[in-house]
Amino acid sequence: MQQDNVFFLPVSAVCQREVLTCTPESGIVSAAEQMQQKKVSSIVVSENNLPAGIMTDHDLRNKVVSRGIDPNELIVSDIMTAPLITLSADDFIFEALYLMSRHRIHRVVVVDEKGQLTGIISHTDILSLQARSPQQLLYEIEEAQTVEELKHQHEQVEGLVVHLVGTGVSTPELVRMISHLNDRVLIRLIELLRNDRYPDLTDDFAFIVLGSEGRREQTMTTDQDNAIIYSDNLSPEQIERIKEFSEDLINTLISLGVPPCPGGIMAKNDFWRRSLNGWKTILNGWLRDSGPQNIMNGSMFFDLRTVYGNEELEAELKRHIAAYLSRDENFLARSAKNVTGFKTPIGFFGRFKLEKKGPHKGKMNIKKAGIFAITEGIKVLALKSGKLDDGTLEHIRDLTEKGTLKRDMAANIEASFNFLVYLRLRGQVTSLQAGEEPSNYINLTELNHMELGRLRLAFETVDSLQKFLELHFQLDFIR
Repeated sequence: MQQDNVFFLPVSAVCQREVLTCTPESGIVSAAEQMQQKKVSSIVVSENNLPAGIMTDHDLRNKVVSRGIDPNELIVSDIMTAPLITLSADDFIFEALYLMSRHRIHRVVVVDEKGQLTGIISHTDILSLQARSPQQLLYEIEEAQTVEELKHQHEQVEGLVVHLVGTGVSTPELVRMISHLNDRVLIRLIELLRNDRYPDLTDDFAFIVLGSEGRREQTMTTDQDNAIIYSDNLSPEQIERIKEFSEDLINTLISLGVPPCPGGIMAKNDFWRRSLNGWKTILNGWLRDSGPQNIMNGSMFFDLRTVYGNEELEAELKRHIAAYLSRDENFLARSAKNVTGFKTPIGFFGRFKLEKKGPHKGKMNIKKAGIFAITEGIKVLALKSGKLDDGTLEHIRDLTEKGTLKRDMAANIEASFNFLVYLRLRGQVTSLQAGEEPSNYINLTELNHMELGRLRLAFETVDSLQKFLELHFQLDFIR
């Protein structure tokens, strides 16, 4: 991730909007008292909202105190620094740094097109912006000593993503960063709970995440999809303790702000907490009876990834799944058939199909429209090749190397996937900035002409992938 990207943000992203002001005729003592009350080191001198100068702690120290002058005899205009160094809210942060360095100052006043005061940016503001980095946040997560501290850090993950979208960081990097930070929050929470309440808990279990979490493809709305695998030789007392721990963990995650799974796919629920052999039995049932619900459950579970605990339990389940699928491809064919049922929202004359009613009227569910078909379609192809690890982009590259996908088709799928995920993530950030709940719906009126063209091309690629699946799995013979 490019740390220099923060310097290409507009000044408006970090400048302080509430600026302490006074008039040129204000007494120095009065102005200094205002600075003390507000705990700031400067006051902008303004007339009719037009900044005329600035008085700082430095001015008071060097122009009054060090000279032994009675401050009661002076007004602000006697010692203020003028003319002011200013810039526009649309100027880049690196330009603010340049002005500070060139003029040996620590703050720059921000004005609008009419020259009126709109804010102020200081060297400290920019330093704090640089501190808003994944590295800093990871350090703070690792150092968290309480659940309340961890809740604060989890909230910072959202703020960091909002900050980074639009700074040039690639979509795959952003998505992977979200997953990594969320993993660290979860691991630290487990550590805190174990140290505080469950020091006797066995180590012979694995807390696994499923679906997009398992693929490391989370965005801003991912709810919980998780489960627990434990060893077959645990005692009833150990199993009961795992149950208590899992209920406590999931409830605490919800209190941190991680949404619960609407379908109840969480380790606190008995169905999603089983022994290794118990999971093998469930998986065999899903794989034998490839009905719609079993396809959905299986497809999500196949993305399993251990976040905490004994990784060998995950590995053994994956070997079990791969061995079954190598003997019987019916489940994969049925899964591919399911993927082809999700038609892209292009109607007559190439018009986009949007929601006709409800709270998202006039919008498009970008996940249902294209992301789902790519992630699930690529996953089915990867499973057929015996690959159960990694995410969509890694699977695309692996399938290309194996010759399953031609390079030009793979390149189109990868580009389309990244673009659709970018639209989803950008829409979620826009919703957050507007104080709304983020979702998978995007507003096409916010897309420019080129983006609309790219969206059509992305849907054409999804259509091509679905046709490829039909031929690859000979779906015409499946009823």
